[in-house]
Amino acid sequence: MEMDPATFEGLVVDELDRLPDDMVDGLDNVIFVVEDRPEDGSLDLLGLYDGWALTERERYGMGELPDRIIVYRESHLATADDEEALRDEVHTTLVHEIAHFYGIDDERLHELGWA
Repeated sequence: MEMDPATFEGLVVDELDRLPDDMVDGLDNVIFVVEDRPEDGSLDLLGLYDGWALTERERYGMGELPDRIIVYRESHLATADDEEALRDEVHTTLVHEIAHFYGIDDERLHELGWA
């Protein structure tokens, strides 16, 4: 599947808007970023939480740069056959990475079906 960066970013924003308020209202000092690929150039990683989980914020100080939730465009496009499948995968990735902000690890996300 192909989609230009601006259209994909709009799709990510749409999926963010569809998330429940109680999931996103607690996000503090977090930005969402769309990048083409992970630094290693692979297509294996769909998203990344780069920051301190809420459960680890005792080490978090004033003036910290925002944590980032990164969504990788080309990785998502490689997994989807159509826009509906792409939206589903972006939605799952957003929920997965936001869960990391709240301190939920990959093992628990697998148990819950979000990994």
